[in-house]
Amino acid sequence: QVQLVESGGGLVQPGGSLRLSCAASGRSSIALRMAWFRQAPGKEREFVASITSSGGGTIVADSVKGRFAISRDNGKNTVSLQMNSLKPEDTAVYYCAARLVTAQSYTYWGQGTQVTVSS
Repeated sequence: QVQLVESGGGLVQPGGSLRLSCAASGRSSIALRMAWFRQAPGKEREFVASITSSGGGTIVADSVKGRFAISRDNGKNTVSLQMNSLKPEDTAVYYCAARLVTAQSYTYWGQGTQVTVSS
């Protein structure tokens, strides 16, 4: 089993920045592909970004490309999402997710952290 705990959410003004972190426990994160998803009120959960187990490859959704960046520290079993130039439409609950590199879908999820972008 893998446990994921997010932190770093909060209230920020438009144009501001936040950094989300996700701590993984239960097994070494080196065998896990990690990702961030988000879900806004009344909307379906959407993919934000993912990173390979080694950290050598990332995928970022078009809606946040150029503003968000995902990174990981396998020594600390953490993955981070740096969010810059935040917009009100980025308001959502952000979830950390993980899957074994051999799995087809994300099977481990955190409890989520709220990000609110508002003036």
